[in-house]
Amino acid sequence: MKTETAELFEVTPEIAGTQELPAQRTKPAEKKRPSRQSEDKRFKIFSGSANRKLTAEICEIIGLPLGETKVQRFADGEIYFQLLENVRGVDVFVVQPTCNPVDQHLVELLIMIDALKRASAGRITVVVPYYGYARQDRKDRPRVAISSKLVADLMTTAGANRALFMDLHAAQIQGFFNIPVDHMFASPVMVSYFRKLDLPNLTVVSPDAGGVERARFFATKMGAPLAIVDKRRTDINVTEVMNVIGDVQGKTCLIIDDIVDTAGTLVKTADALLANGAIQVYACASHAVLSGPAIKRIADSKLEELVVTNSIPLTEEAQKVAKIKVLSIAGLLAATIESIHMETSVSTLFS
Repeated sequence: MKTETAELFEVTPEIAGTQELPAQRTKPAEKKRPSRQSEDKRFKIFSGSANRKLTAEICEIIGLPLGETKVQRFADGEIYFQLLENVRGVDVFVVQPTCNPVDQHLVELLIMIDALKRASAGRITVVVPYYGYARQDRKDRPRVAISSKLVADLMTTAGANRALFMDLHAAQIQGFFNIPVDHMFASPVMVSYFRKLDLPNLTVVSPDAGGVERARFFATKMGAPLAIVDKRRTDINVTEVMNVIGDVQGKTCLIIDDIVDTAGTLVKTADALLANGAIQVYACASHAVLSGPAIKRIADSKLEELVVTNSIPLTEEAQKVAKIKVLSIAGLLAATIESIHMETSVSTLFS
């Protein structure tokens, strides 16, 4: 960190021509934070292999070079990671969504944290735009694991000092961590986009009861009424739409969700809304997981547009689908990272 230095001296009777007074002594210059984050050598950002493009965008906005690392694999698939610069005493941020392949990116993140801890990093903050295993946050059936708690323990044990997440599937996952957690939302980016579209007769729709709070917040920001789709999950990635609760007749509907995985629920919800009189249906989701038949389902669906963020990088196949629109959350994450480093309020970003 560059700091200004001042030559200190004591005012003597010979210099001043009077008796020495304590008040005449100059005070040490106060240390000031650098005007640009790029000048702060105590602040570094590193990226895993899951979404380097997003990390590069964050670094460009902040004005920091991306930390240099080496990531390789042994013949059997083991991950080899090495830091290529000094991090002793540094406030470090590691950006790594645990997206597909989930296990590979999760283990890579844990190894990165361990390397930083052993290199004496001052503080390690994991920035996980998409938190894999978040949907397994409770025992909804006998003899199942609470995997999101296990992943939280792994990150903490590896050496993370704090965590930053974007749109967790369930907000209570924050309670699984014994370290400070900042939970950000992509809604400011999404709201800004849909306000510009100025959709007529808009109704915001939650695709299930669990997402009502998320959809209600969005509806309040858009000044629109709220509708809910009653669905039943019959198996993993299999749902059945039961009823539409709310008036959607002659409305433009906007479905709000956090994850689009196989897109089965999304497409069925859109069909149910249109069957109940909606004139057109848009959708937005923070995390475009897009597994299996998702891309084809979206392309063949009656959706006008699906808006997602770049928390997860889209495949080449998904990028070719005209209905899928990607918004960047790099600016929001960059502002949050700077607030954490400067120890200022993060909640003001939503005011």
